[in-house]
Amino acid sequence: MNNGDSTSIFSTDAGFIALNGLVKVGILEFLKSGPKSFDEIVKHTEKAKATISVHLKDLKTSNLLEEMVDSNDKRKKIYSLKCHYVACSQEPGVRSYMEMLDVMSSGDVGKYGCLKCIFHAVQYGFRAHGINCDPIMRNIGRDVGNSLSKNLVSTNRDDLFKEMIAFWDEHDIGSFSIIENEPLKIAVHDFFDCRSIPIEGKTLCSFAQGVFEGVFRDKFGNECNMQIVGSCDSGCNSCIFIMK
Repeated sequence: MNNGDSTSIFSTDAGFIALNGLVKVGILEFLKSGPKSFDEIVKHTEKAKATISVHLKDLKTSNLLEEMVDSNDKRKKIYSLKCHYVACSQEPGVRSYMEMLDVMSSGDVGKYGCLKCIFHAVQYGFRAHGINCDPIMRNIGRDVGNSLSKNLVSTNRDDLFKEMIAFWDEHDIGSFSIIENEPLKIAVHDFFDCRSIPIEGKTLCSFAQGVFEGVFRDKFGNECNMQIVGSCDSGCNSCIFIMK
């Protein structure tokens, strides 16, 4: 039954699932940052334990999350995502999309670069039609990073960073700097002009995240997870990633 909340759509190994309800969607959003305990979920949602138990059971039955035993305390349960959020019934991003089209119809399109404007318009267009393209952009970014890494010869981390910085500058991709080495923390600046183009809305943080993951996977031979700890659309001047 529709309770007035918007419907969100999630992809699982078994296909797409439409989910209605702020609490359930809120739980899945909370789990995006990593596995959480039952008590953490209760505290975050500010709902009764009995209510959360019912929601978690429904989400597990729908194959949207998985339940595990806490390795540190066998009496406790840990929950993690088994799905990706892909769309909603609303149309977020319409304003940003229309503003991007206005930029492309003005004389500013040459200032920012026509191909870059088209790239941003495609991203905003997906969001304007209710599609959350962040997981898709991240996956594409991994493939792009894996391909771009073929242009780089260094396998030593410090030398690779120097080569990447020079390559990004030469091809007008953007810039990045190393904030910390252990664990690796990176600040990405103006990736594909995401801050220069005067549109308020989500930027290309998930795409940049995937690019780094793709390069590092190819050059270092193992999987890595670049967690977003600060993004351009949250008010900072750069995308901040930390390697997990």
